[in-house]
Amino acid sequence: MKSILVANPKGGSGKSTLATNLAGYFARCGHQVMLGDTDRQQSARDWLQIRPAVLPPIRSWDVDKGLPARPPKGSTHVVLDSAAGLHGKSLERMLAQVDQVIVPVQPSLFDILATRHFLETLLEEKAVRKARTFVAVVGMRVDARTRAAGELERFLDSYDLPVLTCLRDTQLYVQLAAAGMTLFDLSAARAEKDRAQWQAIIDWVDDSN
Repeated sequence: MKSILVANPKGGSGKSTLATNLAGYFARCGHQVMLGDTDRQQSARDWLQIRPAVLPPIRSWDVDKGLPARPPKGSTHVVLDSAAGLHGKSLERMLAQVDQVIVPVQPSLFDILATRHFLETLLEEKAVRKARTFVAVVGMRVDARTRAAGELERFLDSYDLPVLTCLRDTQLYVQLAAAGMTLFDLSAARAEKDRAQWQAIIDWVDDSN
């Protein structure tokens, strides 16, 4: 079972956008996908409740009274949307359970500062140092024409980590989320520009490492 964690301790970094669309990609490929939150709010479960039944299915945790939450039986791919503030032992336990981590970061000073500390922490974790868990970065809501985009590029260049892509700032993601949908539920023509930006993410998660 392939497990991918989307993580950044700063709220509003774009974790849910990445996690839902990644789950949507796996579902469109015909995999048995679980999308889950690692926090108490379980907003991924709320999003799944508005997902149209005609679309490729994405499941949530199996939660039975008195038992820990777990992926549904038969799951082949698990995408986890981390809680804000993930650190310490909680981070260590999560890294021991996943194959890959994607860190979203936006081109703002506060996002960069929060992400710098998180990346440095990640790189010190045993699972990452021993190459049991692989880490990559994705720029979120990036307008390549702005000064902020240049600052983000310089920041990411300082780490020996793959920077997979930068996703543009578009209301399409907001509209899709409100409908329980992802880019991969749209026609290729309608989502062509954004799917092209996603190709590097897809290539990385599909790599067996």
